[in-house]
Amino acid sequence: MTQPMNRETKRMLQRSGEIGADGTPAQRERNPSPAPGAKATRTPPRQFLREVLAELRKVAWPTRPEVINFTTVTIVMLLVMMAIVFVLDLGFAKGVYSLFR
Repeated sequence: MTQPMNRETKRMLQRSGEIGADGTPAQRERNPSPAPGAKATRTPPRQFLREVLAELRKVAWPTRPEVINFTTVTIVMLLVMMAIVFVLDLGFAKGVYSLFR
């Protein structure tokens, strides 16, 4: 038995093409696998670089103040975690040493 779905979920699935207008699962076209021995077409290096540069232009690069802020937070958290591990290691070492002494 299938679980009933709300209107929002049904609309989302219809928009993505997973179900039809009547709510039945949509038939998906299967991608045929390449024939054995068939060579895949390669992307020329120039086209590859052009596409890489186009994608890099879409990246939301952080500003210099954001990079400085993120780096500072990372270093501070690293130092805090190092201090915690150092204190715990020192405490466990002294505890084990006193246990076997």
